[in-house]
Amino acid sequence: MNPCHCHPDHEHQHGAHCGHTAIQHNGHVDYLHDGHLHHPHMVDGKVAHYDEHRLDVSSANPEGCVDTTAACCGTGHRHGPDCGHEAVPHGDHIDYLVDGTLHHPCGDHCDQHGSVQVVSG
Repeated sequence: MNPCHCHPDHEHQHGAHCGHTAIQHNGHVDYLHDGHLHHPHMVDGKVAHYDEHRLDVSSANPEGCVDTTAACCGTGHRHGPDCGHEAVPHGDHIDYLVDGTLHHPCGDHCDQHGSVQVVSG
């Protein structure tokens, strides 16, 4: 069993109506919150803490440089911490969620790193 990677001191309670984007991930739901993927770790029917998750690099969510500049990136938009898109931990880097697709800034273009299933927003 893998050890937990706990998000310390997290008092917000994630759920269906908490206001954070929820995505399907490895058979469960994670919540995007300030550039983190949070998953409630339940013990005896209660949330004991929130685990930090990352999307795995896979055939569905590859990494790497493929210039697949999307519409938002072709208009001079640059993804980054204040771009208005939610940050998603993916492999060893950060992607940005745009209409269910993971965008990754790469030099003068934007790579698409697959899609995710958004459950709620």
